[in-house]
Amino acid sequence: MSSNPLSPLPGQAGFKPSRPIKVGVLGATGAVGQRFVQLLEGHPWFTVTALGGSERSVGKKYAQAANWRLSANVPAYARDITLVEGKPGPDWDCEIIFTSLPGEMAGPVEEEFAAAGYKIFSNSKNHRMDADVPLLVPEINPEHSAVLEVQKKNRGWTEKGGFIVTNPNCTTIHLVLALKPLQDAFGLKKVMVTSLQSLSGAGYPGVPSLDIVDNVFPYIGGEEEKVEIEPLKIMGGLEAGRFVDSDFVVSATCTRVAVREAHTESVSVQLGREASLEEVAAALADWEAEPQRLGLPTAPARPVLLRAELDRPQPFLDREGEGAMATTVGRLRRCPILDYKFILTGHNTIRGAAGASILNAELLTAQGWIK
Repeated sequence: MSSNPLSPLPGQAGFKPSRPIKVGVLGATGAVGQRFVQLLEGHPWFTVTALGGSERSVGKKYAQAANWRLSANVPAYARDITLVEGKPGPDWDCEIIFTSLPGEMAGPVEEEFAAAGYKIFSNSKNHRMDADVPLLVPEINPEHSAVLEVQKKNRGWTEKGGFIVTNPNCTTIHLVLALKPLQDAFGLKKVMVTSLQSLSGAGYPGVPSLDIVDNVFPYIGGEEEKVEIEPLKIMGGLEAGRFVDSDFVVSATCTRVAVREAHTESVSVQLGREASLEEVAAALADWEAEPQRLGLPTAPARPVLLRAELDRPQPFLDREGEGAMATTVGRLRRCPILDYKFILTGHNTIRGAAGASILNAELLTAQGWIK
């Protein structure tokens, strides 16, 4: 909290921490880990003080260990940071840790760091559906952070103050950003979605070129299940420390296509009540939420961008909307089976991954969870 009595308090618009908050990145050399390193450069609230890599990377300078592929050069601030082992200890001189670890190791590692008092913001799948872990999208369910008191008590983490917060699957997050304004305005009953997911979602080096060029993969393991269940937790409620799932139903088909960055989704919805096309368009175009009210540094000014052109959105043209933190919606029209249908596009490794975790950390800082 700021020592200036006139400064905004946590929860008030314009709040910012009175000092830089030290952060680290676990899995810093991977595809999403590199996004964290890129997006945290010059962050107004957070200062990177620790980067963790695999056993073969520990002890090396980040520029030497990272097979950097996001720009011409590794950000200058990170080049000479020495990679440290992924275990709690003095090498992790920070309060917040962003994680992008492989699913086979993320669960226990994140728990070990949280038990040691670190605030964990996870991009991994392992804890998303835990009964005491918020699956957070700041525009949609900022109140779900209240479950952290239950989490810390359940897991014996109260004394040291550590916790785990997760962000959704990269396909889910853009879907729920488009659905939430409709749920608020009209209610939701049914959602059908077919995704066309980019190659970067498979990590690096991802899918072999001879498999994906001139082709579409009709199956991504585990993806459809995530897209069908995660929105219900995110868009549901929190009552007496327990999550209550929303009652609409999602049917998902997930495919991989030869696009480098950004997932595209074809969505049809049945609303809870009748609404005109103009009402639906206005609900999407005019929506803003808690991150916009608070003025969080990474928050898009408009979380949903509505386009009227018949040939938009396109991933190549629209993935960078609002610093790649917005979901772009287009081709909004009547659906002869449900009520309305549309196409959405959003960046999968920024808003769908690293940017989502950073925005979550900003929200919890603004709420007062990180002192």
